[in-house]
Amino acid sequence: MNVSAEAWRKHALLTPQQMAQADRLTIAGGAAGIALMENAGRAVADAVAHRWSARPVTVLCGPGNNGGDGFVAARLLAERGWPVRLALLGSVAAVRGDAAQAAARWPGAVEPLDLAALQGAALVVDGIFGAGLARAIEGLTATVIDAVNERQLPVVAIDVPSGVDGASGEMRGRAPQAALTVTFFRKKPGHLLLPGRGCCGEALLAQIGIPDAVLEQILPDTGANDPEWWLDGFPWPSLESHKYSRGHALVAGGAIMTGAARLAARAAARLGAGLVTVAAPEAAFPIYSAALTGVIIHPVKGLDDFRALLADPRRNAALIGPGAAVGEATREKVLAILGAGKRTVLDADALTSFSENPGTLFEAVHSSCVMTPHAGEFARLFDTTGSKLEQARRAARQSGAVILLKGADTVVAAPDGRATINASAPPYLATAGSGDVLAGMVLGLLAQGMEPFAAAAAAVWVHGAAASSFGPGLVAEDLLDAIPPVLRGLAETVSR
Repeated sequence: MNVSAEAWRKHALLTPQQMAQADRLTIAGGAAGIALMENAGRAVADAVAHRWSARPVTVLCGPGNNGGDGFVAARLLAERGWPVRLALLGSVAAVRGDAAQAAARWPGAVEPLDLAALQGAALVVDGIFGAGLARAIEGLTATVIDAVNERQLPVVAIDVPSGVDGASGEMRGRAPQAALTVTFFRKKPGHLLLPGRGCCGEALLAQIGIPDAVLEQILPDTGANDPEWWLDGFPWPSLESHKYSRGHALVAGGAIMTGAARLAARAAARLGAGLVTVAAPEAAFPIYSAALTGVIIHPVKGLDDFRALLADPRRNAALIGPGAAVGEATREKVLAILGAGKRTVLDADALTSFSENPGTLFEAVHSSCVMTPHAGEFARLFDTTGSKLEQARRAARQSGAVILLKGADTVVAAPDGRATINASAPPYLATAGSGDVLAGMVLGLLAQGMEPFAAAAAAVWVHGAAASSFGPGLVAEDLLDAIPPVLRGLAETVSR
């Protein structure tokens, strides 16, 4: 499977509903709910005291458990000598359960949640709403949040900034811009998905007494993309390895935009494919031959020549799309690749070529296949309702392929329901050709036998790390030379 189950659970992302289940299972196991709340509030107070010197702080509380955490944090900060004001949405009498116990332990005044509570504040702790908010923030609460943002007050959010949907990252009207978000046990998808991620600031994960064992019952199917869970399956060469044992990747080259396929071919080689062949249209053969070394260039006249290349079983993985051109010829090559049972990467024009009849494409997917669309290409084939995570997961089930839905919050989803969110890609990747490099990286890992879901996740992570290491001024070609140091770092991690 190429995925470490233990590491997957370590990096699991829980929906608000799954987090509530984790709380219930912990309490059913003998823990007191108020003890978990005390631990959560203490984690918030500790984070505040660690990052700021004592200053006037206003703690904004809602009537639920998020507000209960705020009551605890307010009390502990006051005990440490901080000047604390606490403002509550609603009345203390309406607070129930563990939050009511936390409110009863707060010795200070409880003010109404309004603009007056912000007077003199140098820091705000946001405990108004939790991660499961399902309605838009309106009225006086919206006015207060807007004022916090307008005054550029530093904000520490409890669990998520109020107004951010923890499951989807969507904004419920508005949210405070947090400098720090303190969340508990496991992060939520909304901490990594845009636009919510942009409101969280630094996301700090605190453990509050929920045992990891509860995950065996929750069975999380979403995780943060991290090498820990896919690195065991990464295809490092052994002493017995040779170029033929490391896979032979085939890239379908385009006739006009030749740079895209060239980038992809070099990226596949960088990720370890033992051999890489570019199937080049005869007219463009001199361009490919002059530009590529270490890559086989094979001229093809048409579909029959292309099928002849596919007939060699040693060519076990193929990529089509970068610079391929939209149209019937590309559709035929896609269907030929899939029909030959190759491990397949479909990108760009290969996807758009099926925009009028996506069902034909989906019906042809019988072998390992990764589709790597950006948002525009995705919308030509798939339903775009719901969150990005929901879209990718639904598309994977529909198509039978692993979906790598690109962006600053890239989502990789498998047909079996697993999904991972990558949040490490820098904005420097917003440059022509970076997606071609990524497609080639996926191809290189597939050629070496890596499981498609893990291969897509690994390629995305290495891609982002390479871009981050290069920094400003990045163009797609720079990624190719930035990949080896990232791989070297991963290899050193394995050897330790």
